[in-house]
Amino acid sequence: MGGLTYFDFLAKFGVGGAHPGGIQLTQNILSSEDITENSYVLDAGCGTGQTAAYLSQQYKAKVFGLEINPIMLEKAYSRFQTLQLPVQSIHGSIEEIPFEEHTFDYVLSESVLAFVDKAKALKECYRVLKKDGRLIANEMTINKRLSQKEETEIKNFYAVDSLLFEGDWYQLLQEAGFRNIELKAQIHALSHGNHAPEFNFSKNFEPELFQILNEHGNIVIKYHDILSYRIFTCTK
Repeated sequence: MGGLTYFDFLAKFGVGGAHPGGIQLTQNILSSEDITENSYVLDAGCGTGQTAAYLSQQYKAKVFGLEINPIMLEKAYSRFQTLQLPVQSIHGSIEEIPFEEHTFDYVLSESVLAFVDKAKALKECYRVLKKDGRLIANEMTINKRLSQKEETEIKNFYAVDSLLFEGDWYQLLQEAGFRNIELKAQIHALSHGNHAPEFNFSKNFEPELFQILNEHGNIVIKYHDILSYRIFTCTK
């Protein structure tokens, strides 16, 4: 496949709402938080900017989109320009957030933490949050133990270093210093995740990317009772 990955597929296809539950679930989660026009919000790993744009439109919050993939970032930037939204798009990693400590009221992570150095990223989220600031995340979780072969298949496809149970996430959040930790399981498996993801295709994308899309679909179906996700919210 010429070294192409799941993330190349997401970037070139410009998938918005690629995380489980899509934008509808995000809107639902955000509605129970106390976000105002005075809130400073970091969308860490903002992808093509769908959630960041919603935060700006719906809450008039001061929104910053952080994204490491240049293709995604370009698509996010042009979305904010087109919609004339004052969202700042920044190139960078959730493992080294380019902001001072105590900057944000909210840090949002949608299917980002699972794919990075989790402990490092959570410490960074904690660092840039204000006292009593909130981390809101939607992340891949496994529901039961896998065989070595199964685990390797999933880890290789998504390029992740580990697959976590709910309890593992809880422990990592505690170790990073968070309190008021709540983890919520969703009714639907990963396979019911996206009712209608959004696409913003690159002009030239490799045909092999369809193969990756296909493989992703197969993994989601094959592991439908094992691969899941949790919404977690916690406070600094």
